[in-house]
Amino acid sequence: MSALRVVVADDDVLLREGVASLLDRSGFEVVGQAGDATELLDLVRAQQPQVVIVDIRMPPTHSTEGLDAARVIRSEFPDTGILVLSAHVEVEHATELLATGRAIGYLLKTRVTDVADFVDTLERIARGASIVDPALVQELVSARRRDDPLAVLSAREREVLMQMAEGRSNAGIARRLWVTEGTVEKHVRSILTKLNLPETGDDHRRVRAVITYLEAR
Repeated sequence: MSALRVVVADDDVLLREGVASLLDRSGFEVVGQAGDATELLDLVRAQQPQVVIVDIRMPPTHSTEGLDAARVIRSEFPDTGILVLSAHVEVEHATELLATGRAIGYLLKTRVTDVADFVDTLERIARGASIVDPALVQELVSARRRDDPLAVLSAREREVLMQMAEGRSNAGIARRLWVTEGTVEKHVRSILTKLNLPETGDDHRRVRAVITYLEAR
């Protein structure tokens, strides 16, 4: 099988040369190196590599130039695999990138030191896989927990709220969960309190609690 053609883009010359050298030794064909987004796009259009490795932050502003270039590459060359390297976990940038579909990857630069894993990642991206750095996965899970308004509820309270969302009355919920109606009333009061729903009509508060549940799903 012919060697995978790769373009490497990073304004850090030592890192860029190091990655290119690593790839050469691992059987890849590095068809170009770029130090900024403009140079990267020119190279990709000229060489049409199978995989592009790009840093999120590149000159001149070191903000999202690499990410912006990745978007252009995905638009113009949808079959080209893209591996974005980042010095830090950047959830917003990563999720935006991963939402573009197949043959996409996001790794922290520290992962490059594990040569076998890095090479495997590139080969899988070239075959169409989406690869996410484990550190990003952990951050996404933590962010979801932080943002989940239902995280304050106990497992039983979530069950009661789910039954409320299905339109059941307290009596109906009690029969469904095999508890007393008084127990359900206590759970409902606790749910409304934990979700910080102010005292108004109970029916209105129940509706707002259900809306919160549905939005969090």
